[in-house]
Amino acid sequence: MVSESDAVDYSARHESFERWFQTPLGRALLADQRRFVDAELQRLTGARQLQVSISHRLPLATGTDFSQKIMTTPRWYPHIPEGVAICDADELAFPGDSMDLVVLHHAADFSPYPHQVIREAARVLRGEGTMALFGFNPLSLWGARKLITRSSEGPWGGRFLLRGRMEDWLHLLGFNVEASVTRFFRAPLQRAGRKPRSRIDDRLSGNRLLPVGAYYCILAKKRVHARLPRRPVWRQSKVIALPGTGTVGASRGCSRSGSSLSKRK
Repeated sequence: MVSESDAVDYSARHESFERWFQTPLGRALLADQRRFVDAELQRLTGARQLQVSISHRLPLATGTDFSQKIMTTPRWYPHIPEGVAICDADELAFPGDSMDLVVLHHAADFSPYPHQVIREAARVLRGEGTMALFGFNPLSLWGARKLITRSSEGPWGGRFLLRGRMEDWLHLLGFNVEASVTRFFRAPLQRAGRKPRSRIDDRLSGNRLLPVGAYYCILAKKRVHARLPRRPVWRQSKVIALPGTGTVGASRGCSRSGSSLSKRK
């Protein structure tokens, strides 16, 4: 019997979502996310920063002061730049406790195993490290469109997981939620041409208590003593060594063997 997760072509949805970010609405949403991340995370410093996303072409937190900035992409591309690892979000190819900041950019929205995505991000994050989790808000106009549309293109192919559910998962994994906000209060409609942000958009985006923005961002800190059990199924060949000095450990050619996702219960 084929499960719903097995039936969904997540690779195609990743590509569609990446293309959507080239639309006027997609560019506006990404710009808002970048402004928020730059404002909230600019004070952070450390050795390694990791962004887990549906594509390496959508960088966030570029203004932070980290020695190494690594991104992941779920599929191989020609001429992948250094500092990009090919791996799925639910099975990251990095040692435990190796990152100081992990940014999950809609990674759980577009994964057949969203809970495992959070677990993997928690596993690779050091104690007292920060996680920034982005997801689409089902309690918004965007969530309403998700319910009524038959399209799986762009963001509508994502899961739209409840923000409270994600916070519960983080608490169970040993995190303290330090901030949880929704942003981007535009209607989910494309606009002809490029228009400047309105004053209404600016005022609403600055209101942290309004829960109906298109996306949410949860900032959480990993407690030192809440370490995840070591997973015995990991093989040394699937984990990328990250030395304290030298070249970036995550580089091209570090995909998992085979293209199929491992099944989990």
